[in-house]
Amino acid sequence: MQEADCLAGHVAVVTGGSSGIGRAIALGLSRQGAQVCVVGRNPVTLAETVAAAGQFSHIRGFQIDLTAEENLQPLLTHLKGEAGRLDILVHSAGLLRHDPMERARVEDLDIQYNVNVRAPYVLTQHLLPLLTAARGQIVFINSSLALTAKRPEVGQYSATKHALKAVADSLREEVNGRGIRVLTVCLGRTATPMQEVLHRQEGKNYRPEMLLQPDDIASVVVQALTLSSTAEITDISMRPMRMT
Repeated sequence: MQEADCLAGHVAVVTGGSSGIGRAIALGLSRQGAQVCVVGRNPVTLAETVAAAGQFSHIRGFQIDLTAEENLQPLLTHLKGEAGRLDILVHSAGLLRHDPMERARVEDLDIQYNVNVRAPYVLTQHLLPLLTAARGQIVFINSSLALTAKRPEVGQYSATKHALKAVADSLREEVNGRGIRVLTVCLGRTATPMQEVLHRQEGKNYRPEMLLQPDDIASVVVQALTLSSTAEITDISMRPMRMT
């Protein structure tokens, strides 16, 4: 186990921090002393994350729709000005749509691409100079569907998650020489509001206790981020424990 406050003085950005996995990671980083910039779209749940994490360390919320590049300016201005650095970038924002190809809307493919691929690509591009200066770390929260798409109705979503892994894998080869570590975390079904909606759409009983827990994922991510700089974890795959 790492000592408390082992990330004191570090600055982190966590997208998708309004709830679920992003919130858990933001809280986990705050407990380790990191100054967290948490990004989300829902002002109410974003404020809840800020309030919960504020008891551990300095945290600032940014209500941003990441699909519009011009919306990033307040975050970029803060990081380049007041914060003055960036050590950790965690991409946790994501969007999921399920439908068979014969009736899936191309508009749903477009919005999933914008949220799941383009937005993290663009944000990373903007923040690479700061990450390079700090010899920082980038985490892409991904899905088990980035590894295989052998399920019906997930073609659109899985395609964006395969693309996101490709972005991470190629980026790692570009930036390792600068001392930047890049981690992809591929997750099975997790107890999040998104997953609750999906279960309801599928007509399934939602039993969050049978799914991955956001706090467990956050614990793994924080441990990876606090690993000695002499080592790099490139890929982590997690799934719910199959209990009878």
